[in-house]
Amino acid sequence: VGLQLLLVGHIAISGPLWAESLFFQSLELIGIALGGWAILAMKIANVSILPDVRSGATLTLRGPYRIIRHPMYTALLVVTLAVVLDDFSLARFSAWCLLLFTLTLKLTYEEKLLAEHFEEYASYRSRTWRIIPFVY
Repeated sequence: VGLQLLLVGHIAISGPLWAESLFFQSLELIGIALGGWAILAMKIANVSILPDVRSGATLTLRGPYRIIRHPMYTALLVVTLAVVLDDFSLARFSAWCLLLFTLTLKLTYEEKLLAEHFEEYASYRSRTWRIIPFVY
C-alpha cells in the first residue's frame, strides 16, 4: 500500500492532474465515474485501501462488481494512465507500470483472502474479470 501511494504521488506531482486533450480528459472522467460507482456499490463505510477482509464484511456483487472484481483498481489505473499519456515522460510511465505491477500483486493477495473468507468467491471469480473486461 505504501508503494502504491508513493507511485500515485509521484504521478500526481510530476505533471498536471487534469489532461489537456479531450480524449484523455474523457478517459479520466470515465475512470473517476467508475471509481465513484464502485464506492457507491460497495458503500463508503466498507472501502479500505488495505486488502484485508474486515470482520462482518459482505461480498459486493452489484454495480461494476457484476463485471469487474476490482473496479477501484481499474479506475485508479485508468485515471493515472490518462494523465501519464497526456503529459508523457519515461519517469511517469515507469511509475505507472510499477503501479500496475504493485496493484496486480495486491489484488492477487486480496483475492486469496476473499476466497478464504467467502465461500461463493470461487463462483464469482469464474464469471467476472479481474481488472479489464474481456481481457484480464
